[in-house]
Amino acid sequence: MNMWIPTEHEKYGVVLASFRGMIQHGLPLEIGDTVQILEKCEGWYRGFVLKNPNAKGIFPCSYIHLKNAHIKNKGQFEMVVPTEDSVITEMTSTLRDWGAMWKQLFVKNEGDLFHRLWHVMNEILDLRRQVLVGHLTHDRMRDVKQHITARLDWGNEQLCLDLVPRREFSMVDPDEISVTELYRLMENRHRKKETPTPVSTHHLFVHLKSLMSSNLGEELEVFFFIYDSRESKPLSERFFVKLNKNGLPKCTEKTERQCTLFVDLGSGDLRKDVYIVVHIIRIGRMGAGEKKNTCNVQYRRPYGCAVVSIADLLTADSKDDHLLKVYACNTESDWSQIHDNIIKKVNSRYNLSGSNTGLAVALQLLHGDIEQLRREYMVLFTRGVSITKKLGFSDVIMPGEMRNDLYITLEKGEFEKGGKSVARNVEVTVYALDADGQILKGFVAVGSGEPGGDEYHTFVLYHNNSPRWAELIKLPIPVDMFHGSHIRFEFRHCSTKDKGEKKLFGFSFVPLIQDDGRTLSDGTHELIVHKCEENANLQDCARYLKLPFSKSNLPGNNQTLKGSKESLWITSFLCSTKLTQNGDMLDLLKWRAHPERISDSLSKLKEIDGSEIVKFLQDTLDTLFGILNESSQRYALKVFDCLVHIINLLQDSKFQHFKPVMDTYIESHFAGALSYRDLIKVLKWYVDCIIEADHQEHIQQATEYIFKYIIQSRRLFALATGGQNEEEFQCCMHELFTSISFFLSQESKSLRPITQTQAVFLQSFPAVYSELLKLFTVREVATFVRETLGSLPTASQADCPLQAVKLHCIAKTMDSQIYTNPESRCILLPVVLRVLQAHMQEQKDLVMCAHILTCMLSLLKREDTESTASEEVDLIVESVLGVLLQTILEVANRPHPPGPTLRPQIQDVTGEFVSCLLALLRHMKDRHYQQLLQRFTSKDDLRDFLLHIFTVFRILIRPEMFPKDWTVMRLVTNNIIITTVLYLSDALRKNFLNDKFDYKMWDSYFCLSVIFINQPCLQLETFSASKRKKILEKYGDMRVMMGCEIFSMWQNLGEHKFNFIPAMIGPFLEVTLVPQPDLRNVMIPIFHDMMDWEQRRSGNFKQVEAKLIDKLDSLMSEGKGDETYRELFNSILLKKIERETWRESGISLIATVTRLMERLLDYRDCMKMGEVDGKKIGCTVNLLNFYKTELNKEEMYIRYIHKLYDLHLKAQNYTEASYTLLLYDELLEWSERPLREFLSYPMQSEWQRKEYLHLTIIQNFDRGKCWENGIILCRELANQYESYYDYRNLSKMRMMEASFYDKIMDQQRLEPEFFRVGFYGKNFPFFLRNKEFVCRGHDYERLEAFQQRMLNEFPHAIAMQHANQPDQTIYQAEAQYLQIYAVTPIPDSQDVLQRDGIPDNIKSFYKVNHIWRFRYDRPFHKGTKDKENEFKSLWVERTTLTLVQSLPGISRWFEVERKELVEVSPLENAIEVIENKNLQLRTLITQCQTRQMQNINPLTMCLNGVIDAAVNGGLARYQEAFFVKDYIMNHPEDGDKIGRLRELMFEQAQILEFGLTVHEKFVPQDMRPLHKKLVDQFHLMKSSLGIQEFPAFVRASPIQFTNGSPRTGRNSAPNILSPEGVARVVARRSPLSYPAVNRYSSSSLSSQASNEVSNITGQSESSDEVFNMQPSPSTSSLSSNHSASPNVTSSAPSSTRGSPQLSDKPKHSRENCLSPRERPCSAIYPNPQDSTQRPVPHSAGDASLPRSDPNISTPDKVVKPAVSSWSLDTPLSDSNGKGPPVPPRPPYTGSPTKTRSQSPVMISRSPQKSVAPPFTPSPTECQSAGLVSNSPVLSGSYSSGISSLSRCSVSEASGTETTPADHALPNSTSSGSDELFRRENKTPPPYSIHERNPRRQMPLPPSLSIHPNVDAPPIPPKPYQIRKQDTEPRRPDQFPRPRPIPRKVSQL
Repeated sequence: MNMWIPTEHEKYGVVLASFRGMIQHGLPLEIGDTVQILEKCEGWYRGFVLKNPNAKGIFPCSYIHLKNAHIKNKGQFEMVVPTEDSVITEMTSTLRDWGAMWKQLFVKNEGDLFHRLWHVMNEILDLRRQVLVGHLTHDRMRDVKQHITARLDWGNEQLCLDLVPRREFSMVDPDEISVTELYRLMENRHRKKETPTPVSTHHLFVHLKSLMSSNLGEELEVFFFIYDSRESKPLSERFFVKLNKNGLPKCTEKTERQCTLFVDLGSGDLRKDVYIVVHIIRIGRMGAGEKKNTCNVQYRRPYGCAVVSIADLLTADSKDDHLLKVYACNTESDWSQIHDNIIKKVNSRYNLSGSNTGLAVALQLLHGDIEQLRREYMVLFTRGVSITKKLGFSDVIMPGEMRNDLYITLEKGEFEKGGKSVARNVEVTVYALDADGQILKGFVAVGSGEPGGDEYHTFVLYHNNSPRWAELIKLPIPVDMFHGSHIRFEFRHCSTKDKGEKKLFGFSFVPLIQDDGRTLSDGTHELIVHKCEENANLQDCARYLKLPFSKSNLPGNNQTLKGSKESLWITSFLCSTKLTQNGDMLDLLKWRAHPERISDSLSKLKEIDGSEIVKFLQDTLDTLFGILNESSQRYALKVFDCLVHIINLLQDSKFQHFKPVMDTYIESHFAGALSYRDLIKVLKWYVDCIIEADHQEHIQQATEYIFKYIIQSRRLFALATGGQNEEEFQCCMHELFTSISFFLSQESKSLRPITQTQAVFLQSFPAVYSELLKLFTVREVATFVRETLGSLPTASQADCPLQAVKLHCIAKTMDSQIYTNPESRCILLPVVLRVLQAHMQEQKDLVMCAHILTCMLSLLKREDTESTASEEVDLIVESVLGVLLQTILEVANRPHPPGPTLRPQIQDVTGEFVSCLLALLRHMKDRHYQQLLQRFTSKDDLRDFLLHIFTVFRILIRPEMFPKDWTVMRLVTNNIIITTVLYLSDALRKNFLNDKFDYKMWDSYFCLSVIFINQPCLQLETFSASKRKKILEKYGDMRVMMGCEIFSMWQNLGEHKFNFIPAMIGPFLEVTLVPQPDLRNVMIPIFHDMMDWEQRRSGNFKQVEAKLIDKLDSLMSEGKGDETYRELFNSILLKKIERETWRESGISLIATVTRLMERLLDYRDCMKMGEVDGKKIGCTVNLLNFYKTELNKEEMYIRYIHKLYDLHLKAQNYTEASYTLLLYDELLEWSERPLREFLSYPMQSEWQRKEYLHLTIIQNFDRGKCWENGIILCRELANQYESYYDYRNLSKMRMMEASFYDKIMDQQRLEPEFFRVGFYGKNFPFFLRNKEFVCRGHDYERLEAFQQRMLNEFPHAIAMQHANQPDQTIYQAEAQYLQIYAVTPIPDSQDVLQRDGIPDNIKSFYKVNHIWRFRYDRPFHKGTKDKENEFKSLWVERTTLTLVQSLPGISRWFEVERKELVEVSPLENAIEVIENKNLQLRTLITQCQTRQMQNINPLTMCLNGVIDAAVNGGLARYQEAFFVKDYIMNHPEDGDKIGRLRELMFEQAQILEFGLTVHEKFVPQDMRPLHKKLVDQFHLMKSSLGIQEFPAFVRASPIQFTNGSPRTGRNSAPNILSPEGVARVVARRSPLSYPAVNRYSSSSLSSQASNEVSNITGQSESSDEVFNMQPSPSTSSLSSNHSASPNVTSSAPSSTRGSPQLSDKPKHSRENCLSPRERPCSAIYPNPQDSTQRPVPHSAGDASLPRSDPNISTPDKVVKPAVSSWSLDTPLSDSNGKGPPVPPRPPYTGSPTKTRSQSPVMISRSPQKSVAPPFTPSPTECQSAGLVSNSPVLSGSYSSGISSLSRCSVSEASGTETTPADHALPNSTSSGSDELFRRENKTPPPYSIHERNPRRQMPLPPSLSIHPNVDAPPIPPKPYQIRKQDTEPRRPDQFPRPRPIPRKVSQL
């Protein structure tokens, strides 16, 4: 068996192809992965992928491409580093990181960056291939690497990655360089992103493409030049291009003849009045329109001109071509000024040469020096481009530049006619001739585009004796040919006759060198025109050179030539580096020929132009030193002054490039071996006389070069003499430096020039060091420097520039060789540190101090000698560490002035000082720390030092300390900080513990440690895997190291831990929330320690608990903490407290904190951006309740109230938002107590804040169309305004209240549906997991839409398709299950809903508001199913859900608190179905009567559905099922119910008959046949029921319509079925009137049996929209698809108080409107704790009556007596009341459910006498002056405390019929069925305000306050107070009130 062998060289490779790793121990690989190989065996490798080193496995060798690598730490922990170019390595790793992020860009839809990054990545890959091939030259490789790094930096910046420090394109290791150097590299990289400095040199690229014109036919010459219109002169030479007859360049193959570069343009040339001028000359006939003649003579003739401003090129796109318009002269004589006329827009002198004539030119401005352009635009220069120079020298003259160009401009001429009748056509020919008269070949250049020629012909102006040409030519004649050469101008007349000959008629000439040896002076010259003939012999130049050439040089007696009118004007300009036109310069250079002029020549040297001096720099210097050597005694001072002048001249920016020329001269050409003596002597004399002399700064500026000449002269002398006179030289130098030291030591009191001279000397002094080192040793030079710098005065004036210059001198000294040398550094370091310390203490020149310190510490890193470096570190630490810390504190905390200009400088200073501190701390070892701590003589000094350094460390950790992408610098900083803290913690323990304990010190230490751990750059979890790996390999996890140090220091505190409890709980908690397991394991036990010490001190740990809870909320809301932390916190602390005596209380605390974490984590997860509003709201409600009920944290409770409020507003849940804000409103009182500023509330009184809350809540109730609730608050606020006599606001509030009434009546409100939702499975959030809720749907939202919305909110959930209760497997499943079905609300306000005459707009509110209970019906068959008639076995399972709070509330959904399950028998079900259908019929008939219907179709369809179903056997099935003898015998207990069913069937027939009557009245004509059919079928129906005539009790009974008017037909009983009586229907309640609601059941859960039942009875064809109803499985069988109308609801017990004008109305107080859960006991609120009133859930039944409302249990249903009178003065029972007769009913007894009990009171019936139906008043009446709510939301617990919002039913004695009306049963003896309607009394949550305290006396505002001695004016009584005085008082013993429960009043 082969063994695995460790590999030696095969260590590193790249995956060539993907490997799935499907074999045993196989390692999956992806192409491009890098692997580290550990072992090898027969074609297989074993190793791991570098990005996941924990997963090891085997893979084939053939899949790996091996690469060379360097191995570090061989063995188990070996590391592999590729031995490839560092740029390649960086490219590879960076592209891998970019690849993942690039894909994320696509996911985030950032298309622009996605495509740009894709192109850059491809570009980098191409460059990488070029580098890997290795065929690039060295320069090309450098350029490629530079390009790669630039692209890498761009990508890193775009992707917000880290800035990479580089040196020469390679990444640097931070450990290999000094921190100061690292900072400088980072800063330089950062600065590159900023705007580059503008360049001062510019160049213009011109490329002529073509001339487009329709009338070409001749060759053209095009001239370009740059023209200054301000000075009216050209700035450049001309660029010359020849075009063929088609307007294209003649030499297309030679690009240099089409392109040029106008070079050396200054920044001042890029202005608007500088133009590019183009002149076009045609070559051809004299006249453009002449006929072609036989002569071949061609002339140069003007054609056109074009101009364009250079400023236009600055904004134009350089890639676009320019089409220049070409203009022509109106008059040829103006040709020389055509460009000026075009620029000045003198339109009368030029016009377009053609509408379609244009010059196509490419123009581009380039910036930078010419060498930079050659690198950047290599193609441009390689293909060829001509250089067009600037006229004269450029702004900067380069030493190697050789020019000798003479520019001649032919300005104009004056000629005579010469005997002709017309003017001449003059052409000038220009020649350059040498001394022998020979023509100089090729030295006449017209422009840069074409080579020079032998001659030049000007253009010809037709018939013009005064031509103006303004043509420029260049004569680049060499210097050696210049002497004796001259220029000749020949003038010819060009005939236009057939021969076309050119006749010579004169000439002019000008010599180039004058008689005195100077060249032709610059300027304009008027030349003499000498007459000659055509055959004149001009070749013999000696003949005419003796003649005068210029009229200015003519002798006075030559009047003939002076009077001549013929002249030629030319302008000459010489640009030469070898020839001069200055006579003084010539006199100096020829000093030996005229010794007597030496003194004058030396004096005049300072007046000569600098350009002339630098041109002859070497000759001038040779002259000066020659004079010095031969006549030192006479001219030493003057020569010295001239030398100083020349040296200072080179300081000018124009000539600074000549410094290397002087350096070269000194090294190679200087020969003054004896000059050093005179130079030293003169220099010393000047230094000694400096105090008496005035202004000698110019001498001190030249110190550097003077010393260079001294040193070089001495070296030459020593070389020539073998080192003679060495001692003399040493003595002279010491004397010189002594004088210098004395001069520098002089303090400037009133002599300002001394200070300036000292400053000038110090600026140039460091340049002397390198020269001195040529003759002296390093230590000797260092001694010179130390004495010189040490002689400087220490104190000076504040505005003296000497101090800054002193630092500049020291900074240059630091950069010099004498400081970099360790031998001399030890001599200079004390002086430097002394000066540095003084400046830093005074906070002056900090920028330079930082630079000096940076240089000082950078040298320490490069120093190899450990001992030397250690001594220097000691010196630096002793001198500047303390002041450095102080400086950082001063600079970092200094208030920075606004503006962007100063901030970068301050940032640079802070950063440099910080880098210096870090570098110094990195160099400090154990010995340095020991010595540092030993230097502190007192504890106070040590304390101050430690506080300073801890504070500075906190500053260094600030995010703004470094740019956000400086991760490398931050990691280095943190590594140094933690190392230093570990050293200093020992000093903290030794010196500030036990009896010397210092809280401030320890607090500073702990704060620093906490901030250190929590800084973002150390959170490795947020980094990529590769970045995290690099950091861990280099530094480890510094958070764990600091955490261990914190734990260790905490353990050392002992009893001093009390000082940090609870202050450090928050910071330590923040540390434990860091997602690092090791850190958590270390830090969490500290909380156990805190609990233990707090328990010892105070016997509990309330402080620990309070602080933990407070901080958890803020920290977790910031995104800290996770589920793992919650489990770890719980497990660690539970384990720690197992053996503690306080174990029980500890477990309680841990459990509380753990539960809070659960809710906070859920809340944070829900608040993420992607979550829906419903989930956010539910989670916020859950957390809000927890803070109030379990933690009693009022401030946090209020904060989350407002967060929930904001969520509701965002979701437009305005009603829920109002209820939410009521929670805070309930905590406030109407008092003047001042409240502090909190959240968005200003500082104000409690009354003002409560007023603001009321107004806001009212506004939201208005927006949510919950106007009834808004009315209650309007009243309460109006009462407050009335008590303060604020009638203006009172008026507004009353008007708002009135507007709410109008809106109730006028505006339509949609009734929402309700849905039961079950959340099953462990994957739901904590607040939903395995719980059931009822949700209030949105407007128009039906079951399918709601189910889809829930599935969208929980995309991973599975919808359950049944309504059965799930089993435990579902509860414990790791999944999400949703069970959703619709439920029907059971309104509490049955009295309002049952009252006749109340509009539907009012009833609709009470149907769907303040709902506690909901119902769901499920049909099923019990026993054997009868196939013929399934109604016999059709049962209904009815589930009633009770919520913890009523809907609507602070959320759209609330949890189900209790479920009640009852079974409804088939007979009861049949009763309910018929009751519902009867109620629906009544509603439709009423609506039709009152003209509420738009059309009669709904009534038609309903009648058709009922009659048709009855005819076809629907009711007959009921008869077959329940009226047969067998059923009656087998169910004797159902006798009453059978009778009730029979009554309902007769009642339905009566209603149908009346409905048909109404239908006949309103039916349209086209539906009359249908009506006739309905009537016929109705008779069949009566026949099927066996009805021939209605019984007497039915005929005598009026039909009660719920929406009839209570004020019509009170005392009359017309024939209901007669059409005449329709309008006078008596609206009172009949014994047959049992309205019920059966709405909103889930149609998805209907059974087949239900459908069959519907088929039997017949279904209505009306749509759901007509009635807004859903079918119910339990009620749709004998009705249509529609249940009761939304406007019709079930009856319920009502109040015994029936009159709205009773005199005992309560006050308008919210206290009187509490729900049954919280309302106090009073006359209208019986004691909820009374055992006689407590409901018994579904137990007691009413044997006297059948149940008619399917929404409530049977005992809750009572028969409502008919209204006998509507007189408001009638007492509660009136025996004399008259009304229509009520038919008798058969006796009926029975129990509706399986769990039955006899009612304690049997109710008798009376067909004639009845009690007036009690009712709940509207919100305008005082009995219900509150928001109707059973919910704690509205009672001060879960609600904001509108606890007065109670149910509308205010008394429970309703629903009974008494035989004599005068003997109405009292409330205490009412039927049990009354109280069963009430819910069980629920204990409110702990934070509930159970009831409102009695209203306190409201103090008047200060403005309304009255002096105590003055009686207050009487307040007018309120209306209800007047009424109350007339009423009979209630018996106090009848309604006992409980003791009010005190509540906490908010302090916020």
